Amino acid sequence: PLAPLGQTTTASSSALLLKKKSSQEEMAAQEDTSAASSSKQRYLLYGKNGWIGGILIELIKSQGDEVVLGESRLENRESVIREIEAVKPTRILNAAGVTGRPNVDWCESNRQTVIRTNVIGCLNLADICWQKKIHCTLYATGCIFEYDDDHQMYSGKGFTEEDRGNFDGSYYSKTKAWVEEMLREYLDYLTVLRVRMPISDDLSARNFVTKITKYAKVVNIPNSMTVLSDLLPASLELSKRQLAGVYNFCNPGAISHNEILDMYTEYIDPSFTYKNFTVEEQDKILKARRSNNELDCSKLVDALPDVRVPEIHDAMKECFQRMKLNLDKQGWKPTPRAP
Repeated sequence: PLAPLGQTTTASSSALLLKKKSSQEEMAAQEDTSAASSSKQRYLLYGKNGWIGGILIELIKSQGDEVVLGESRLENRESVIREIEAVKPTRILNAAGVTGRPNVDWCESNRQTVIRTNVIGCLNLADICWQKKIHCTLYATGCIFEYDDDHQMYSGKGFTEEDRGNFDGSYYSKTKAWVEEMLREYLDYLTVLRVRMPISDDLSARNFVTKITKYAKVVNIPNSMTVLSDLLPASLELSKRQLAGVYNFCNPGAISHNEILDMYTEYIDPSFTYKNFTVEEQDKILKARRSNNELDCSKLVDALPDVRVPEIHDAMKECFQRMKLNLDKQGWKPTPRAP
């Protein structure tokens, strides 16, 4: 029956109250997130001696926040607990891990070390943070996928955060996929970032660009990649706002090795040349196969609408422009390659 004019039924009145309450709760949650984001943070960082860890230290300091460098080995649970209780961090960042030197082939013959750091240590920290209700950000990897029938090369369809790893061609990737699956039980207080082929504004030995310029031959396959100047500030925003979950941590789109090397030739070294070979030829000279994939970054972009994350081709052009300026300041000159 219709309610008299100017009145509402009990049911509709309750619905309006519930809607108002829900809206108020949503606004309160947004205010809490905004307050947490703007207040000064005390980060406890693990992986201080690593490449990404070193960049994070400088970035955190530049933002006016405090960073305490973790000393404990993550596999030593009691030591980690004592350190966290002493430091009392507002956020924890885990950039520790074993990738292998000079590359992931090292992991094939050092499996116990890989397990100790990438599996036991990683799970230890996630479990401690969950028990203590402290938000933790893990700089993980997206190298747990390879193109398949449902995600074909050049299709533009990338793997999402709900997809499980389908690549086991290297021991490194295999253990990373195992760990990510177990870490899904800790996502109340954990953000897992799938980093891919990270790129910096310099010629660091760890930079993906530097690596492929040193190879005698390269494959030409489009991949998702992570330009650190774009993504590391985004990671701190995710941490400050406690946006937990798994995130494909890359610039949108995919770019090939050839496209990157062509830009390198245009912006950095006009004399540079390169040669291609096939994946099959590459596999013959490596201990472990390499992951090639495109990840869908929509979740990351949507989660941070106020943070610019440029498409990978635009990001690489901007990266090479910054790299050129940095190298010119250093007086760097390209070294001729052996014929």
